[in-house]
Amino acid sequence: MNPTPNLLQRLLNVSLVVQIVIGIAAGILVASISPESASAISFLGSLFVSALKAVAPILVFVLVASSIANQKKGAHTNLKPIINLYLLGTLLAACTAVFFSVLFPTNLVLVATDIQAAPPEGIQEVLSTLLFKIVDNPVNALATGNFIGILAWAVGLGLALHHANDSTKAALHDVSGAVSKIVHFVIRLAPVGIFGLVASTFASTGFSALAGYSHLLAVLLGCMVFIALVVNPTLVYLKTKANPYPLIFQCLRESGVTAFFTRSSAANIPVNMELCKKLDLHEDTYSVSIPLGATINMAGAAITITVLTLATVNTLGIEFDIATAILLSVIAAVSACGASGVAGGSLLLIPLACSLFGVPNEVAMQVVAIGFIIGVVQDSAETALNSSTDVIFTAAACRAAARKEEKTLQTLNVQN
Repeated sequence: MNPTPNLLQRLLNVSLVVQIVIGIAAGILVASISPESASAISFLGSLFVSALKAVAPILVFVLVASSIANQKKGAHTNLKPIINLYLLGTLLAACTAVFFSVLFPTNLVLVATDIQAAPPEGIQEVLSTLLFKIVDNPVNALATGNFIGILAWAVGLGLALHHANDSTKAALHDVSGAVSKIVHFVIRLAPVGIFGLVASTFASTGFSALAGYSHLLAVLLGCMVFIALVVNPTLVYLKTKANPYPLIFQCLRESGVTAFFTRSSAANIPVNMELCKKLDLHEDTYSVSIPLGATINMAGAAITITVLTLATVNTLGIEFDIATAILLSVIAAVSACGASGVAGGSLLLIPLACSLFGVPNEVAMQVVAIGFIIGVVQDSAETALNSSTDVIFTAAACRAAARKEEKTLQTLNVQN
């Protein structure tokens, strides 16, 4: 007769999502009761994020190289429709941000603030940085988490090994499987890591500093929720012709929650790959689309750039027409896709967008400072939207391709 399982065993047997929710609640509780204790356990969160960031570049490199090297002739990876969804989703996010900003105009209190980081001077610099990342040294790319460079080298190595002997391909496949097991172990530590992240956040900053920016945050988060629950489901439905919300909610629950607290698309790559495997998607597809999405699928960043830029324009009383708003949407979308690796993320692209309206760089950098103040919520929500959408669009393209293939087979069977 089996003994009655204790509380710890019961917790270990529940789903990972439930464990993460328990970790969030425990983190808030500890931070509320004893902020000193919460600060002391903050290393758990830092350790978890560091572990994810450490394993993600290696995972992407070996998984992409192995998938391409072992890919069978005639196999379809569906990357083109996924990339199209990434770009369309980012552009629609920027357009949505323009609509919300005009509908709910925001005024900012601008105060001179010293920002040490330097924003890009123009769109040419953004695209130039992107191109140089592609030809980065592979060792440096792995060390710095340059996923564009990692993808370029992994694709090149995979193509070169595509004609290698079977034993070499098998060895590469085994290495890929071994790294995946390490990733699975790290992800199982998510409840503990998120417990440390939540406790640290509530203990050190809380949300009292955000009260003065409630309207700005409401516009930002409103745009992101609209994209997550209206625009993305619409795109998925148009692609799959099926109810999109089960997929949407699963991705938000199992990818978005983790991304919200890690605040890193790169760190969430292993989580997304595990989710894609759970959704039974084609490995040759998601092994490339997920790390690529972490670089170019930036709906949240496009929203942040657009909303903060138009808040600045409204504060200064600058008039603009629909043509300028559309141009801003395009610039925000392209900049968000091409400069994800810039220190400070989307915030440092605000001066570039503000220059379109003739806003002085000194004023634009004050808006960047406001972005850092609200970053505890803004950056978390932005990352959650970006990262969960990577899986949503990958799954939508894979399911649409499977549906098309099934219809083709049915047609052939009827004809025969």
